[in-house]
Amino acid sequence: MIVGTAGHIDHGKTSLVRALTGVDTDRLKEEKARGISIELGYAYVPVASASLTDDEVLGFIDVPGHERLVHTMVAGAGGIDFALLVIAADDGVMPQTREHLAILGLLGIARGAVALSKCDRVDEARIETVRAEITALLRPTPLCDAPIFPLDATTPGDPGVAALRAHLESMARAAPQRRDDDLFRLAVDRVFTLAGHGTVVTGTVHAGRVRVGDTCTAMPAAMAVRVRSIHAQNQAAQSGRAGQRCALNLAGVDKNALARGDWIADPRAFAPTSRIDVRLHRLGDAPVPLPNWAPLHIHLGTLHQLAHVVALEPVDASSDDGSQRVQLVFDTPVCATPGDHFIARDAQAAHTIGGGIVIDPYAPARKRRSPQRRAWLDAIEHLLAGGGIDALLQTAAHGVGIDDLVRLTGHAADQIVLPHDARAIDTSRGRFIVDAARWAALCERVLAALRDFHAQAADEPGVDSGRLRRMAMPGTPDALWRALVDELAHEQAVLRNGPWLHLPGHRVSLTASERALAGKLQPLIASARFDPPWLRELATAVNAPEDEVRKTLRVCVTQGMLHQIVRDLFYARESVRELADILRSVAEKHGAVEAAQYRDAVGLGRKRTIQILEFFDRVGYTRRVRDAHVLRADSGWRIDG
Repeated sequence: MIVGTAGHIDHGKTSLVRALTGVDTDRLKEEKARGISIELGYAYVPVASASLTDDEVLGFIDVPGHERLVHTMVAGAGGIDFALLVIAADDGVMPQTREHLAILGLLGIARGAVALSKCDRVDEARIETVRAEITALLRPTPLCDAPIFPLDATTPGDPGVAALRAHLESMARAAPQRRDDDLFRLAVDRVFTLAGHGTVVTGTVHAGRVRVGDTCTAMPAAMAVRVRSIHAQNQAAQSGRAGQRCALNLAGVDKNALARGDWIADPRAFAPTSRIDVRLHRLGDAPVPLPNWAPLHIHLGTLHQLAHVVALEPVDASSDDGSQRVQLVFDTPVCATPGDHFIARDAQAAHTIGGGIVIDPYAPARKRRSPQRRAWLDAIEHLLAGGGIDALLQTAAHGVGIDDLVRLTGHAADQIVLPHDARAIDTSRGRFIVDAARWAALCERVLAALRDFHAQAADEPGVDSGRLRRMAMPGTPDALWRALVDELAHEQAVLRNGPWLHLPGHRVSLTASERALAGKLQPLIASARFDPPWLRELATAVNAPEDEVRKTLRVCVTQGMLHQIVRDLFYARESVRELADILRSVAEKHGAVEAAQYRDAVGLGRKRTIQILEFFDRVGYTRRVRDAHVLRADSGWRIDG
């Protein structure tokens, strides 16, 4: 169990930890000279029991009490299991007592005890007065049932210290074990080098387990590091797990590349982000509402960074704590997991205005207040409250990538419990999990788009994959779209004809006379390659009426044998594919393709070149950008051509 001190400056936190553990946590010369804690201090003591294991070690984090060092206090408090609130009997409740207590509540710490220190300096009446003051202070907080221990930490063998130590050991033995099968995350609070060993980081393990030899990632820089050795709860160990303080000796990273606020984590646990949607709970004296884009000092894990706040909804008037969903926008990337607690202080870092929990660490910059976005945040809060991922899948219009689910839940992919009717779609870019009803709706949208297309363009052979996606489901992830089309094609709900997709019932057939006429026309068109005859010239060559030639050629287009570039100008399919390949080559060389570049590549006149380029724009192979043309990444021509 990790015990963290809290309380006003000079109320005896460090002296109390020394009395409980025998360790002086003031390790800096300046701390000893000034008699106050400036940095986080750590101490460890075995729990008295018949057998001693690493599970039976009490870890103490001693935090500074000065108001200017609240950011350091929060960095330590973020990883504790049990709060030890220290209040001096002579001073009583002081400003940092109240602020530290509020911070503990905002961090979700509900287990604790109160040390009423310096009792040797006051009489019994004063002790009872301060005890009553403390009881009133704690009554509306999660620590309302915390026991109070009057003591004198400077007197050897003090009975109050002994009673507190016995209580802490009892709490440690009864403490619920944190699950350690989640993805590993350690919040770095100290970085140093050790002669003969190299870079060492210390911190509290928030989730999962790490073993000697594991390869982890230093985040948000995304640097791979290898764990050479581990000290867990101040003892050499082969592994460290959730709830323990650990020191990791790391290979592959320089000391200067890491700092307090970083994470050492499983590579799957995080993706760097600069926008986080959170639920903010305000303290009573915080401004309501917060000005939009107001700067706030955010403490998240051991991180302290400035962010701007954007309201996502009005303040909940029915909430006692002024709860509100907001987006935090950071200037540089950070890392977080849904459910992580944070503290918010004002622009001057002088007052704590509130805190709360992370909802979605991967928030968008646009449409952040849309109904779909609100439903997504509702689904994540449902998940954080103990629900499953059903609501997430039902909300996600295009399904959820398994990598995203891993980061949102903190579980490895094989530990995520999927609804029995969820669809797992494997693609070349990973696996998507889609709600069964959502998948059926996506399929129907594709079929409906094809029906509309056939109704409006009955003489067209179909539509290419990229254009169909823009018609039916713009914004669908490429890998998911391909899987959707592949399944529809496998079930023969949609048929392929070269680059074209069409419904099974879409047919345009040639009569016997038209087949004979097409047999004469197609060789004339194919042999001319990039400069085929116009329709009038073809009609003359085969001695047939122009209307009959036009009808026959258009049916050939619907069957995918020919392409119509402009009215009465038809190209063989092989010639168009060759023209598309040349266009791709020019685009890969120059980026955007200008008419003059393509004209020189195909050897045609400017007018014909422009007609061909406009055809490729029309069918979705390219798109016009000012006076040039660029390839569409999702074009069916690129896929099938």
